[in-house]
Amino acid sequence: MSAPSLSAPAHPTRPRLELVVVRTPGPPLEDERHPVRLLTPGPRPRPLPPAPGPRPRPDAPPDTAEDADFGPTWTRRAQLPDAQAAGRRLVTLTLEAFAGRRPVTQLQPLVTPQLFAALSGRRRPRWCTEGTSPLLVSSVRVCEPVDGVAEVAAVARRAGRAHAVAARLEGIDGRWRCTALQIG
Repeated sequence: MSAPSLSAPAHPTRPRLELVVVRTPGPPLEDERHPVRLLTPGPRPRPLPPAPGPRPRPDAPPDTAEDADFGPTWTRRAQLPDAQAAGRRLVTLTLEAFAGRRPVTQLQPLVTPQLFAALSGRRRPRWCTEGTSPLLVSSVRVCEPVDGVAEVAAVARRAGRAHAVAARLEGIDGRWRCTALQIG
């Protein structure tokens, strides 16, 4: 048996790696010393909301001209007040009614009869009914998918916690009326 030689290295030497910068073709920069900033810091201007689309027509036209005079009528967006102010008012009044600070009957002119019946008999979220800290509506966002319809998303805060509120407003008889409400 022969002893291994101590003079041979255990690992063969590898060639040294060098970094080579390869320029990619592209338009020259205005000033090579200053990089191009794609995003500018600070507040950005809010984009304009898209124009609402056409309002869907009712499924069946009224049978006679006398039937057209009765019942609720849809209202176009140009004839309605500001949707964001109406959405903030609806969310604030609903949360105050759920907290017991105002009667639920004050919601009746703001919502449809079916929604009012559901709000009157439904359980209220526990975060609305418990505690004495104030309910604050911090932000209200409005999207108008079609003419005369507004979808409202709001954030309600109480005792350091945030809760989501969503509503659908429709222009009925010259004012906004809530047809759907979700409180998270």
